[in-house]
Amino acid sequence: MAYRITDACILCGACESECPTEAISAGDTQYHIDPETCIDCGACEAVCPTGAILPG
Repeated sequence: MAYRITDACILCGACESECPTEAISAGDTQYHIDPETCIDCGACEAVCPTGAILPG
C-alpha cells in the first residue's frame, strides 16, 4: 500500500529528494505520491518535518 501525504504538508520538498523512485511531485497546495510508483520504502515519512506522510 502506497504512502500518502496529508493536508499537514507545508511544501518544504524534503520528501521529494528522498524518494528513490521519484514518486513524489509538487501539487498546488501540497506534494503528492504516485501510488503506482511508490515502493513503500518509508524514506519520505522519515524526513517529513510535519508528519504529513502516512502509510496507506
